[in-house]
Amino acid sequence: MRETADRLLADLLTPQARARIAAGEWPDDLWSALAEAGLPAAILPEAAGGFGVPVADALSLLTVAGRHALPLPLADTMLAGLALARAGLPVPDGPLAVAEGADATLDAAGRATGRAWGVAWGRHARAVVVPAEGPDGPRLVALPRDALAIEPGTGIAGDPRDAVRFEAVAAPSAPAPFGAPALRAAGAATRALMMAGALGAVSAMTTAYAQERRQFGRALGQFQAVQQNLAVLAGQAASAAAAADLAAEAVDAWGPGLMPALAAAKVRTGEAAGQGAAIAHQVHGAIGFTQEHRLHLFTRRLWAWRDEFGREAEWALLLGRHLIAAGPDGLWPAITAA
Repeated sequence: MRETADRLLADLLTPQARARIAAGEWPDDLWSALAEAGLPAAILPEAAGGFGVPVADALSLLTVAGRHALPLPLADTMLAGLALARAGLPVPDGPLAVAEGADATLDAAGRATGRAWGVAWGRHARAVVVPAEGPDGPRLVALPRDALAIEPGTGIAGDPRDAVRFEAVAAPSAPAPFGAPALRAAGAATRALMMAGALGAVSAMTTAYAQERRQFGRALGQFQAVQQNLAVLAGQAASAAAAADLAAEAVDAWGPGLMPALAAAKVRTGEAAGQGAAIAHQVHGAIGFTQEHRLHLFTRRLWAWRDEFGREAEWALLLGRHLIAAGPDGLWPAITAA
């Protein structure tokens, strides 16, 4: 499936297709191709209409998506579908969204009221998955698009990040099999995986440019300072890939180690994204900042994904508290377990 996804995205994500998406057009043809290839449903169990691919393997498709700077909500659709399936709720067809950090409640009649900000691709989603507090405890709600008030917004990468409001909306809900923090952690895993893929692409792109671009009579890549930067960039990309694998395995296990493992993964990939994007732009020079060059397609998404589902500071604080709680005798086991 990873090979299929790689070929599919290489063929369909043309400059013209990217321009249409950047202009606000929803690409039905591209999304239909992803759906026909089974990518959004790969993570779902067969009982929920999916292919039953192991969660860690299905999530690895997001690394491929990051490698192509995919400007579509594949990650959010997979995350929403996984959450709904584990809650025993039906999974709607089409693109889905997850409202991280939503302020939502359910009344005794099961009607949801609340709001959320920065919902990725909210305006195009068939449904938005929202964790809400009900009379009997946390519940998971799938809010249909036509019942939502959408205030369009745009993230740093130019992709939709919308404000969503809803009042007394009757929608399918179920007791949440996990709390809102765990859903947020799984969302952080999706961003870690996409950052790892994008960093791999940026590293390859920057190395190739340094070999092609000549300055002072020789290729940029022959200068020792540039070579050092390229080595650091490659190291950051490799570190991010290892952290992303850890994140996927943690979501697959979904056990007590979920939060610290994903905290470590999001911190590491976020740091790698910041350092890697800086080096790539430094090596490319002015051309890397132009609209015509494709570098910005990756670096702007690296910066956006770095902030979504929690920044490094938030996850570093959680990880630090976990290690302190482990105590002196539990510190080394806690480190090696994460």
